[in-house]
Amino acid sequence: MRMKLMCMITMDAHSRDIIGKLFDEKVGNADEFQWQSQLKVYWDDNKKDFVQRIADASFWYGYEYLGNGPRLVITPLTDRIYVTATQALHLCMGCAPAGPAGTGKTETTKDLSAALGKAIYVFNCSDQMDYKSMAGIFKGLAASGSWGCFDEFNRLVPAVLSVCSVQFKCVTDAIKGKKSRFSLQGDELSLDPTCGAFITMNPGYLGRSELPEGLKALFRPITVVVPDLCLICENMLMSEGFIDAKILAEKFTTLYFLCRDLLSKAAHYDWGLRAIKSVLVVAGSFKRAEPSQSELAILLRALRDFNIPKIVAEDTDIFAGLLSDLFPGINVPRNRDMRFEKVIEKAVEDAKFHPDPEFILKVVQLGELLVIRHCVFTMGPPGAGKSSSWKILSKAQTFDGKKTTVVDLNPKVVSTNELYGIVHIQTREWIDGLMSKTMRSLSQIQDTEPKWIVLDGDLDANWIESMNSVMDDNKILTLASNERIVLKPHMRLIFEIRNLKFATPATVSRAGILYIDDAAGS
Repeated sequence: MRMKLMCMITMDAHSRDIIGKLFDEKVGNADEFQWQSQLKVYWDDNKKDFVQRIADASFWYGYEYLGNGPRLVITPLTDRIYVTATQALHLCMGCAPAGPAGTGKTETTKDLSAALGKAIYVFNCSDQMDYKSMAGIFKGLAASGSWGCFDEFNRLVPAVLSVCSVQFKCVTDAIKGKKSRFSLQGDELSLDPTCGAFITMNPGYLGRSELPEGLKALFRPITVVVPDLCLICENMLMSEGFIDAKILAEKFTTLYFLCRDLLSKAAHYDWGLRAIKSVLVVAGSFKRAEPSQSELAILLRALRDFNIPKIVAEDTDIFAGLLSDLFPGINVPRNRDMRFEKVIEKAVEDAKFHPDPEFILKVVQLGELLVIRHCVFTMGPPGAGKSSSWKILSKAQTFDGKKTTVVDLNPKVVSTNELYGIVHIQTREWIDGLMSKTMRSLSQIQDTEPKWIVLDGDLDANWIESMNSVMDDNKILTLASNERIVLKPHMRLIFEIRNLKFATPATVSRAGILYIDDAAGS
């Protein structure tokens, strides 16, 4: 019910903004672009069905059951993407949103599919995928009328990209020719002309290929920039139940802009959209737990408790100063679970460690991060206590009645194929890798006790980029065999790393960060 209400508030806020914009610009005619560029629903008396129109493009509602999920906060950037994407589909083309990490490329595509009632499947592309795997996906999309969103599409090798252009052109030519059946790589298939393909890319990052000209011609490019963070904050705070959403949003975004400018340029700092969203979810849970508390105090607590774990020692005083400047005279004590802290102390003593308050705090912070993020990086120099923190936490949770299963892997001792699995070239037989086998076996266990996969080894673009769709909101591991393994709600990924020297921003923005320095682990 709460999710329904949040969706309704989000959509209502957008409708309010649109009406205000139409009024300000004195739009008085239905033919004006400001009105035409909005996605609108009409009833068709002849077909006895709903049709959705935007500009000169029309789409029948898909009636795909998508469940009770969240809706995206619609900004002017989102509106622009909607117009461009729908025009591309209307012209029987694909759509290619490109831009920096965390700007909402994939999520906007998913939200458009939700608005049109279409099924959409997100595939995390990797250099392991060959042309036969891609052909299988295109066949499925064309026959079912579904949409495919190929995340990090330019990670495919150039040879596969060239063949993809031929495969997708077969589909688009059949749609343009209004055919009911078509042939793709020797197989004759029925065609649903409502299918679509979206390719999202982070240009210029490590391990990316340049798209062939023939492929570029089939997809309409969209440049995605950083959206209006203040508007997104305001709408999300409103949907979480905050009354003074506008004032709070301004304080929130001001803090993050100042942090970006004034704090050190540590590689693990992320002040983008994904980080903002995580803090807002935390603030919403605090609001529901203590509805009588001041909204300023709730937001201060969420900003402090969520961000402090990743702040390095030299930046702690600056961050505290920024908080006191933006929230003057407000001092909210940290909400401590003393009972569970006693359990952690017991686990520390059981492991023959000294129960140092700083170390116990890091264990508590790790536990708090794992509640709100399904993927967490524990960072710090060797010997700082990274391994000890998650080992103590798992032991404490087990003492507390939540039996925690931990699988510890080192991704650097095996090749990428051995980690994720590989399709045998001749037989097309799938050979499981360490990660795929572990995720599948843990997801098949029926209970809902905590399950952790710990990846102990430094990050590099060769293997971590294939985890992007698991680490973001999709929570799905896409294998080269086109199998999709879902990360269950009780499963978590913990990465134990020294630094983010070889990680791209696309990876950094997807995880919660716990920074442990020498002082905490000593």
